[in-house]
Amino acid sequence: MKENRYDDPQFFEKYGQMARSQKGLAGAGEWRELKKLLPDFSGKRVLDLGCGYGWHCGYAAAHGAAGVLGTDISQKMLETARERNPGPSIEYRQAAMEDLRFPDGSFDVVLSSLAFHYVEDFGALVRNIGRWLAPGGRFVFSVEHPVFTAYGSQDWYYGPDGEILHFPVDNYYLEGPREAVFLGERVVKYHRTLTAYLDALLQNGFQILRVVEPPPPEDMLDLPGMRDELRRPMMLLVSAVKENPDGWIQGQKGR
Repeated sequence: MKENRYDDPQFFEKYGQMARSQKGLAGAGEWRELKKLLPDFSGKRVLDLGCGYGWHCGYAAAHGAAGVLGTDISQKMLETARERNPGPSIEYRQAAMEDLRFPDGSFDVVLSSLAFHYVEDFGALVRNIGRWLAPGGRFVFSVEHPVFTAYGSQDWYYGPDGEILHFPVDNYYLEGPREAVFLGERVVKYHRTLTAYLDALLQNGFQILRVVEPPPPEDMLDLPGMRDELRRPMMLLVSAVKENPDGWIQGQKGR
């Protein structure tokens, strides 16, 4: 059974206290870089996998998307999304992204924010996304960086006086589940290498457009603990486009 910690009342309450939960996209340190990777949404059919509070759904709709479908495994997340990011062109649906089924070419854009590290079989999901997207469709996502997920604990290594010494990276090539501590609760996440993320795209008909490891923005560096985020990457952002059958992308020959 797929894990759904966000419907646990205590966990969901803690999540609601995070800056990104309270401030939306403005409270997400990676948003300024992720925003640069997004395509023109005008007239596009958009799918947001693991949509959470629906911030990205609202953004796509506000920028002209013809229709937006936000999916999430958590009922509590979707209830909040419907309250905070409603709209006539937005639909929300409860489902694990691994269980979704759509006709080929159903969408022009597929988005996902910090959700794929909860998915066990990323390759199978990318194969599905490749079918769901129309030729020339865009795929943009963020995940926790493989350096951040490798060891598992996702915490610093501390000295005898509580000072941060370094961030542990171990068992990098041993992909699979990790028991992490997030918001003081134990959560299962899935580690995979950088190669696994990028090669899954290349093996399923995508051309990679951008790969970004976003540092925290300068105006957030004075927030508690934020300067330490310059010591290792926490997130990975990727933008890709689905190749047309003839191999041409945006007027240029593809791979």
